[in-house]
Amino acid sequence: MTKKVLFISNGHGEDTDTSYAIRALREAVPDVEPLALPLVGEGGAYRGIDVPIVGPTLVLPSGGFTYVQRSKLIGDIRAGLIGNTIEQWRAMRRIAPDVDLVFATGDIVSQTFAFGSKRPFISFIASLSALYEGKLNLDLPLKWYFRSPRCQTVITRDSATAIDLKRQGFPRIAYGGMPSMDYLNPSGIDLQLPDGADTIGLLPGSRIPEAERNFRLQLRFVEKAAQYNADLARRKPLAFRAALVPSLMSRAVDLATAEGWAMQANGLLRKKITKGVMAEIRCYDGAFADILEASAMVVAMAGQAADQALALGKPSLMFAGEGPQFNYRFAEAQYRIHGGLSELVGDRPADDGILLASAKRLIELLDDRAFLARAAEKGPLQFGAKGSSARIVETVLPILDALDSRTSDRD
Repeated sequence: MTKKVLFISNGHGEDTDTSYAIRALREAVPDVEPLALPLVGEGGAYRGIDVPIVGPTLVLPSGGFTYVQRSKLIGDIRAGLIGNTIEQWRAMRRIAPDVDLVFATGDIVSQTFAFGSKRPFISFIASLSALYEGKLNLDLPLKWYFRSPRCQTVITRDSATAIDLKRQGFPRIAYGGMPSMDYLNPSGIDLQLPDGADTIGLLPGSRIPEAERNFRLQLRFVEKAAQYNADLARRKPLAFRAALVPSLMSRAVDLATAEGWAMQANGLLRKKITKGVMAEIRCYDGAFADILEASAMVVAMAGQAADQALALGKPSLMFAGEGPQFNYRFAEAQYRIHGGLSELVGDRPADDGILLASAKRLIELLDDRAFLARAAEKGPLQFGAKGSSARIVETVLPILDALDSRTSDRD
């Protein structure tokens, strides 16, 4: 019998994680019928795998990151946030009686929708972690939701959070991980790496126009890193490889030109810094996994990308941009969740001083074998490199098998 599952998520990263979970579930149960309700953005991750979207979508000025920049909330309200949320709630309530299970990814917003569906639900709290403070201090509504008899299980992204929630006495907790890791496979792209070089991945993010601003900051950072490496007469060259989404790759020439760089053939950016010092970056579209695999470290200005890098044992060097996502508050939270396995420089949007300090810190960390070894060992243990999709499917399947679409407990 076909089972309908409504997937609710509130954020770009949450959409992505959920889409990979859907892929794995489809492989295990081909006749499952997924439906999606993305609460933030257009739901591109769902559209890309042909999952029907059952409610209205809206691109917000904040990108959905008002929790790191409260001043953006007014702009979101003016753009129609409240009315859109009401219509999404109505759409959820219309479709809920026809679904067997709700799978909610994210924080209190998506979990409130799941609880309000009056259907059995699974909570995948991919954006919540005990790693921030050593203990996950849940809001009162979440405590209520997770103890509800309709909450079939709470899935965590990291094992530390699963252990913490069990310690707090929550009844049904499972460690999931990051489903995207199972689909992060290098494709053998030739990154043209020079012998003996330290490879650094540049990860400016995927959201336009923020990714454009981030990339320009990274261009300026590379200039300073190339000059500082030369000033030290360091034997190891630096090989910068930028992982760009197609929309950013198409703008790379213009963005680089604005910073005084020139695009050569095959995505090679070059800029003469001083006599004898040339900065270079090779840009790739579609080589994200290959760049992560090859890098000793990454310069990350995207939350999920930084987590994926650390799951592979590759630490991040981070500095803040203007946002709305990767501002200082977000970067500082990212630093805390990485538990000392990555590095954050500066306490405000990066200026030339912070970029220079970041360049110096990069070289120090590349030469710190103990730091790199610690990240290589503890990063995969903390986030789990592979196997998340299988763990989530193993959690969901028994729940689906036990459900009867005609009856469910009501709170």
